[in-house]
Formats: sequence, C-alpha cells, structure tokens
Amino acid sequence: MSFQISNTAFSNGETIPKKFTCDGPDVSPQLSWKETPAATQSFALIMYDPDAPAGTWVHWVLYNLPANTRELPEGMEKQEQLATGALQGRNDFRKIGYGGPCPPPGTPHRYYFKLYALDTKLNLKAGATKPDLERALKGHILGETELMGRYGR
Repeated sequence: MSFQISNTAFSNGETIPKKFTCDGPDVSPQLSWKETPAATQSFALIMYDPDAPAGTWVHWVLYNLPANTRELPEGMEKQEQLATGALQGRNDFRKIGYGGPCPPPGTPHRYYFKLYALDTKLNLKAGATKPDLERALKGHILGETELMGRYGR
C-alpha cells in the first residue's frame, strides 16, 4: 500500500455531489488518508480546477494539519485557524477555507484534492495563497496523493 486519499461521497473520477458545490450548501467533503510516510510532521492540502476558463482555479488551501491527522470531517469551518492548529489559506474566490465547484455551463471540470505529507510544519501565516504554499513545500514533501472528482452544469 502507498499513501492514499479517499472520501465517502464519491470515488476517484466520479461526479462530486451537488451538496459540495455552489449549487448546494457548498460544504467541504469528508476526506481521509492512510499509509502516510513515517517521518511526516504535517500535512497540506490544495484543491484546484485545472479546467477553469482563466487557468487553474484554486478552491481550497489548508496546511499545518498535525501529523496524527487522518481525516477531515465534512463541512470544515471557513476560518483561518482550526481547533487542531491547522491553518487555511485564501482561495481564488478571495475567501478563507473551502469554496466548492462552480463551473460555467458546459463540459464538466476536474477538481483535484492534492494532499502532501511534509517533513516539517510550515512557517506560513493564515491566509496564504496556493503560490505561497507551493514555495513553502519545496524540499519538504515526503509523499503526495490526490483524489479527482468531476462537476459540470
């Protein structure tokens, strides 16, 4: 087995239920992972849509999840710091926390939930952007895994 991410609402490559989109309550899906690298000190997550008309659209930036974390519950709070000490960044909706799929009408888009196992806790303040996080990740990634869902209107 290797580092894997999954959820209870949809399988890899399947349609993301409306509940997790702007057409529903727009809550984050439950996510869980297993087989994490042994030296993991923290986790980071980026959710993005590479099919957006203006280029990749960032839906969620989350980092400094404690090393013992193996699951995110459905409906994560949209605040800068979580009870676990994890921090959330700013998405491309210019908001903190999760912003679900909201594509224009047409072909369904792909949404990637990319999880990184890191050898350190990152020195980033809450509200960091995807580019900030990607710079901080360099040289610290022990493993990565992703889950892809689709959504169209």
